[in-house]
Amino acid sequence: MAVCSSGSAKALPCFHASLLAPQTQTAVVASASPRRASVRMRASSAPPAEAELRKTVWVWTENRQVMTAAVERGWSTFLFGSKDLGKDWSSTARIHPLFIDGQEILDGENQKVALISQVSSPKELELLQPDNFQAENIVIDFRGGWQVIPAENIVAAFQGCRGTVLAVSTNSTEAQVFLEALEQGLDGVVLKVDDMDDIIKLKDYFDRRNEAKSQLPLAKATVSKVEVVGMGDRVCVDLCSIMRPGEGLLVCVYISLVGSYARGMFLVHSECLETNYIASRPFRVNAGPVHAYVSVPGGKTSYLSELRSGKEVIVVDQNGLWRTAIVGRVKIESRPLILVEAKDNSGDDTYSIFLQNAETVALITPDKGTGGRTAIPVTSLKVGDEVLVRKQGGARHTGIEIQEFIVEK
Repeated sequence: MAVCSSGSAKALPCFHASLLAPQTQTAVVASASPRRASVRMRASSAPPAEAELRKTVWVWTENRQVMTAAVERGWSTFLFGSKDLGKDWSSTARIHPLFIDGQEILDGENQKVALISQVSSPKELELLQPDNFQAENIVIDFRGGWQVIPAENIVAAFQGCRGTVLAVSTNSTEAQVFLEALEQGLDGVVLKVDDMDDIIKLKDYFDRRNEAKSQLPLAKATVSKVEVVGMGDRVCVDLCSIMRPGEGLLVCVYISLVGSYARGMFLVHSECLETNYIASRPFRVNAGPVHAYVSVPGGKTSYLSELRSGKEVIVVDQNGLWRTAIVGRVKIESRPLILVEAKDNSGDDTYSIFLQNAETVALITPDKGTGGRTAIPVTSLKVGDEVLVRKQGGARHTGIEIQEFIVEK
């Protein structure tokens, strides 16, 4: 989305970053020019699978610590009300200064880069239309503490036009609202803050959704043991997102050791598939017992029993493509369990997991092309079946991988 224009504003300086948005595999990259955000989508009846968007981040501050924190994180475009301050900072750091002059934003050569429009009422918002602006780049400053609905209206009004639309955000939470409105979000934000924590939090927000990895390496393992073991407390994780066939959560319990320590996480399928026993629950994963680990953003794990509403987990598909999702509810109940062991096809490690012994619980299988099954119910699982695992080395301390000697049995 962007601004329709008949003007000749200069190119926008921007920041390069990446995002993995919920419901989509999304790369968010702020480029060095105001090229229109390009969106590439795979046709599917499920939620969109893939998209690429461009985002822009500018910083508006008079705090030198904020400037330093932003530059260290790759954000180098700053807005100033005073040319003296911009000149002073430019002498100590490599930044791109822009200057506010009334309703215009100028560069160091007094060339117009963008226009600023203040919006403080619904009526003013209605008047904010693409044809009303003679500039390719617009900065919208919402007044009065309301952001969500205006952000959605702006995304809808300016979609399909050229240029760039940014919104002034007074903290990292507001910035996230503008970046995610109607899934597509605005083209970027102007972060107007005097607290460096907001710079850190916004950068962490980008990092959590990409971490420079859009695909996790998955390995094949062959089932070597299936055994009914009795009752235990298992955890159902209900997400605030719909999962597609072939998607699930990475879960592990322990590994049978032969030599060095290693851990394998099984890809446990969601309940999105129709069965003869219960209606589809595409938001749910019956993940395993309370002491099992589940993958969460940041390369960390969490005990299933520690998940709470509002926490984030990683949803992964057959090909290793992943996205973050928010936990809506966690349900713990006593149910009959089954023990599954699978041997790594490319090594000697054997991985183990406990799951509820039910037809709706399944492990994801390797993608074998059109017509191939995506998952095998644990009630149908047999020795020789292939499943997908994510191999991980090292022990864990508070969910963080560390290198130390450890034996688990």
